[in-house]
Amino acid sequence: MTTTLRHLARSAGLAALIIATAGMTGAEPAHGIAMYGEPALPADFTAMPYANPDAPTGGRIVTAEVGGFDSLNPYVLKGNVPWQLRFLVGESLMVRSLDEPFTEYGQLAQSVETGPNREWVQYVLNPAAKFSDGSPVTTEDVIWSFETLGTQGHGRYRGFWEKVEKIEEVAPGTVRLTFNVEDRELVMLAGLRPILKKAQWDGVDFAEGGLDLVPITSGPYVIDDFEAGRFISLKRNPDYWGRDAIPVEKGLHNLDEVRIEFFADETAAFEAFKTGEVTSTREFNVARWESQYDFPAVQSGDVVKSVLGHERPSGMTGFVMNTRHDQFADWQVRDAMLQAFNFEFINEAMTGGAQPRITSYWSNSDLGMDAGPATGRVAEMLERFKDELIPGTLEGYALPVSDGSERNRAGTAKALDMMSQAGWTVQDGVMKNAEGKAFTFDILLESGASENQSIIDMYVQSLKRIGISPTVTAIDSAQYKERTDALDFDMTYGRVAVSLSPGNEQYLYWGSETADVPGSRNLMGVKSPAIDTLIGQLLTSTDQEDFVASVKALDRVLTAGRYYIPIYQWNISRLAHAKQLTYPDVIPSWGDWNGWQPDVWWWQE
Repeated sequence: MTTTLRHLARSAGLAALIIATAGMTGAEPAHGIAMYGEPALPADFTAMPYANPDAPTGGRIVTAEVGGFDSLNPYVLKGNVPWQLRFLVGESLMVRSLDEPFTEYGQLAQSVETGPNREWVQYVLNPAAKFSDGSPVTTEDVIWSFETLGTQGHGRYRGFWEKVEKIEEVAPGTVRLTFNVEDRELVMLAGLRPILKKAQWDGVDFAEGGLDLVPITSGPYVIDDFEAGRFISLKRNPDYWGRDAIPVEKGLHNLDEVRIEFFADETAAFEAFKTGEVTSTREFNVARWESQYDFPAVQSGDVVKSVLGHERPSGMTGFVMNTRHDQFADWQVRDAMLQAFNFEFINEAMTGGAQPRITSYWSNSDLGMDAGPATGRVAEMLERFKDELIPGTLEGYALPVSDGSERNRAGTAKALDMMSQAGWTVQDGVMKNAEGKAFTFDILLESGASENQSIIDMYVQSLKRIGISPTVTAIDSAQYKERTDALDFDMTYGRVAVSLSPGNEQYLYWGSETADVPGSRNLMGVKSPAIDTLIGQLLTSTDQEDFVASVKALDRVLTAGRYYIPIYQWNISRLAHAKQLTYPDVIPSWGDWNGWQPDVWWWQE
């Protein structure tokens, strides 16, 4: 049995017992909650297993980003915000463990309790919890935060709020949410909603982004200084309430400063790391890792190269086709685009052939689809949709593989064949339909993304061999976000991270209701009854077997849909960092993920 299934199976017996006995009474107040079964850590645990309780405080970490920012409010759609911000300054009632598929432990809440069928969830606030300005976190703040985020906040919060029947203070310091649908994951999502200070927003338009108003939160870091588009500096709050008050914070957030520097392109960012202006970087290109990390600071030992494993699914990274636009509405055209993409040649040019390709959305995990025809429970789930499923979903689908040569003759021939089946043929060297209209599209990229640009340059040459000459548009980060939020593109770079505990966020990624909503993560615009049903099924699964089958079936529908042109996956993390930046020997199963760097790191002189 693999590690992923061991994590799930570890509590399967307890889950069955809980389900069987879920009668007239709910669960007792507890220190944590798991999607299935019980949390791995006991009520009296003193620190997370991947944290160092004795870590010293001090020092700083400086990372680099390409692009810029024009807002410091990560809780609304408007504006371009440093993506790290909401993970560093905000807090929620509960916090996830990086060592369990989906388990939460108390953060602002000191206990959690649920109804017999998880139809409600109740939290008792930690009386010690305070905002960074010293004011206490109250039930009024909690209720206001849920309501405001659910109605005026970023789209990621709104789907959850629609499933809340009511939220109320049922006793001093105690908040209960009651749900209006059957969805076992809602009790988990509730614990992860950010809690903000209500009084700060009196008379202020919460939905507005910008740099004038920084949200007051209760987290370990506060924004100390910034220059729009240049840098942002966060300082560790010496009066942070949770440092010694709750076990999930023991040994975490040890660095005095977390600074993010912004650069025009990847080359400038890397040069800043070589000179020491930046002190930690993640490298996603193995060829560059092997060939360009031999500069003097590495040779002297002042910079350390760390390679770390993890057990996360690959997710999907590549170039996404917008099915809202006529060019990519036909699956046969999307298949032709995949056939023309010469991955083996591109991978050799970019990484020396060292990085494997993403083969499905949950590849590199036990939740990924199996090769060949669908069988067993997965086949049963898909059978009712067989008339609408894209060919390959039930029969089995795998990405095309080229011979590695630049010409890719077999892939080119297959691409021409698929375009012909879709009504497009090469006429006088140009791909056209029966009316003589040329097939073309635009590829939208973010300026400074040199690796993506290099990949697209090779892809464009392949497309020209089948009579297609796409345009490539590179724009700055603010414009890029505006265009992708508006779903205004034909093809663009996309990345969707999935987890070992997929849930309601799947509706945001590929649910029908979010397909046309501005800011949607459903970049491909898919609207599929099969996908919507499978997401609902994984949310209501009460046992491990049904849950795993639901995800495997969903993975099949997405992969065979040919919505993304996948590139390579990163089954290990490569980090280069100043030698003083230190992390614990124990690496969580999630590996290098949100909540690990800079959270568990410290500065060792």
